[in-house]
Amino acid sequence: MFEWNEELLRQSIRQWLQEDIGTGDVTTMTTIPLERRSKGIIHVKEDGLVAGLPVARAVFAEVDSGLHFEPKVAEGASVKKGTVLAEVEGSIRSILLGERLALNLMQRMSGIATRTRQYVDALDGLPTRLVDTRKTTPGHRLLEKYAVRVGGGHNHRFGLYDAVMIKDNHIKGAGGIRAAVQAARAHIPHTMKIEVEVEGFEQLDEALEAGADIIMLDNMTPVDMKEAVAIIKNRAPHIVIEGSGSVRLDTIREMAATGVDVISVGRLTYSVNALDISLDLNERKGAVE
Repeated sequence: MFEWNEELLRQSIRQWLQEDIGTGDVTTMTTIPLERRSKGIIHVKEDGLVAGLPVARAVFAEVDSGLHFEPKVAEGASVKKGTVLAEVEGSIRSILLGERLALNLMQRMSGIATRTRQYVDALDGLPTRLVDTRKTTPGHRLLEKYAVRVGGGHNHRFGLYDAVMIKDNHIKGAGGIRAAVQAARAHIPHTMKIEVEVEGFEQLDEALEAGADIIMLDNMTPVDMKEAVAIIKNRAPHIVIEGSGSVRLDTIREMAATGVDVISVGRLTYSVNALDISLDLNERKGAVE
C-alpha cells in the first residue's frame, strides 16, 4: 500500500518528540519511579477506520527501544467503539513520553481514513476515482496522504514538484491558458503531465486547443460539468477529466454521475475530525489486567 521512508519518518518523530518533551517530562519524572513498568492499552472511543499503527510503533520505538508494541487489529480495520487497537508494554515513564504524540498521529490519521472511506462508499459501483489534494497539515503530508490510501482513496500529486497543475493565478500570470501550457511544455520532461483548471466553456476550449493532458472542471454545476465532459470526450477522449470544487459527501455521487474520471476532495484532509483514541495503563474495558 505504501512504502515508508523510514529515515524521514524517524527524523520527523524526533523533532515532534523534542517539541513535546523539551528538557524533560517534569510530571512523569517527579511522580513515577524509574523502575516502574506497566502495559498501556490503546483503545478507540468511537466507531471508525484505524490508520497509523506503524507510526505509533515507530514513536514508541524512538522513545525507548525496550518498549514492546503489539497491534491488536490490522491497519485499515473498521472498528467499533471500545475496540483495543494495540498494547505497549515496558517502562511507564517511556510509555507516557510517547503517549501523546502516538495518539495525536493515530487520531488524525484514523479520522482521515474514516472520512475517506465514507466518500469511497458514496461512490460505490461507479468507476470514478477519489483523490486527495495538497490541503494537508504542514510537515504531515506523507502521513495524511498515506491515511487517504488506507481509507481506500488515491493520492493526487504530492507537491509542486511532481506534476504541472495550471490554476487560475498561473493563467493570469502567464497571460492565458495557451501561454501557460506552451511555457510548461517547453521546460518539463516528456514523462510529466500537464493539468489545467477551467471554470467555464471558454477556458475549456482554450485548454483543449493548448493540448492539456488533464482537465480539471472546477466549481461547475452538475449540468455544465456533464456538458463539459461530453465535449472533452468528443474532442479528446484520451484526456483525464477531474471534477473539483466544494465536494461534499452528499454531492459527490451527483458529480461522479457527470462522467468525470477523478474527483479531488480537499475535505479528506483539511477539515477532518480526529478519531477519539485513548491509552490507559493496566486497563481493558474498565477491568484491571
